[in-house]
Amino acid sequence: MSQERSERDTVAFEVIDRVAWVRFNRPEKRNCMSPKLNRRMMEVIDELEFRQDVGVLVLTGEGSAWSAGMDLKEYFRETEAQGLAGTRKAQRESYGWWRRLRWYQKPTIAMVNGWCFGGGYGPLFACDLAFAAEEAQFGLSEINWGILPGGGASKVAVELTSFRNAMYHALTGETIDGRKAAAWGFVNEAVPAGQLRARVSEVAALLLAKNPTALKATKDAIRRVREMTYDNAEDYLVRAQEAANSYDGEGRKEGIRQFIDEKSYKPGLGAYDLRRTASANPA
Repeated sequence: MSQERSERDTVAFEVIDRVAWVRFNRPEKRNCMSPKLNRRMMEVIDELEFRQDVGVLVLTGEGSAWSAGMDLKEYFRETEAQGLAGTRKAQRESYGWWRRLRWYQKPTIAMVNGWCFGGGYGPLFACDLAFAAEEAQFGLSEINWGILPGGGASKVAVELTSFRNAMYHALTGETIDGRKAAAWGFVNEAVPAGQLRARVSEVAALLLAKNPTALKATKDAIRRVREMTYDNAEDYLVRAQEAANSYDGEGRKEGIRQFIDEKSYKPGLGAYDLRRTASANPA
């Protein structure tokens, strides 16, 4: 029997070239999320969010799985034995860091290297972008053991794919591979497992070249406007742009200067040179 990991060891991370590679670290449990892991995830994302040497966060899994969802023994049986108070506490700990990740200061990428089941759909949706190994397996297996896909999983399914796909996915409990997950919209792309980290590194580098204030404002705008009427979205975006300009007006001016005065780049083909403005390294 494998030795139980300490709470601190349930999540691992390293920062390389301004990318924080965060890993669910319970490979012996296919990275199932436990109360310990959920508490540790909140600490890790807190630690990384405003670090000067972090510009992008990548969330992946150690071993052969991304996350097989909630640990049925620890999250359900053991917390439910504590009554409603125990259940609500465990829910706050898991939903809390997923919510934080949805509105994170830095761009986030889910790198789905293997199994992604049930509760794993929460952080999958929380990440701004998602890339999967073609061999990865996605599933809402809750129906197979007698419950509905809760914890936001049903909402994630209908947000990311069509009604018919979501209904089939949830009612049958059948898995789909990374290719179909990309076709259905659960992830941006699927690539062979051996190419996954390289592809994610490529996208992370692309994001690191952008104005970080504009990235944060854009992340928030895309998430907010999808639930608004057109008129409400138009009004929100005017205000959001004004707010972003007030926080980082110099970065925007530098981008315009390099385009209009220097003609040193074309906005449709790439980003302006961040190294020439103070906004390149925000707090």
